[in-house]
Amino acid sequence: MKSSTKTPLDLLDDLYSIAYWMTGSESQSRELIKCTYLNADIETPEHDLLKTFRSCYVDRFGQQTELCLNEKSCKSAGRLSRTIKNRAADIKLSVLISEISGLKHREISEILEKPVDTIRTWLFWGRKLLVYDDILKVSA
Repeated sequence: MKSSTKTPLDLLDDLYSIAYWMTGSESQSRELIKCTYLNADIETPEHDLLKTFRSCYVDRFGQQTELCLNEKSCKSAGRLSRTIKNRAADIKLSVLISEISGLKHREISEILEKPVDTIRTWLFWGRKLLVYDDILKVSA
């Protein structure tokens, strides 16, 4: 990825827009931005800032998933639940980063640490889901 000349302050508006689309709430967006910027400094490159944003989102606001039928299934569903939560967040984030920040597929793949082909697939299906499906609109 080529080095970006954008500073974290230059990215604030884009990150706030992404945060709002991810959370659907002004107060949660502000909280997500605070978390992101508390873990960054003025020299943090765009790539690292977006990685920090992703981890703050997944840790604090990730999709709520309930796969428990009984107490035993709740214990075994923990890993699967985290995987589903992370996947939904990554699909939505990949679409928003592409559309709002204008990053290329390769740059998004480096931020999310996934292959470029996976990002392309996520962008294709993520755009359709965001337009036609309420699951990603509300839950991720």
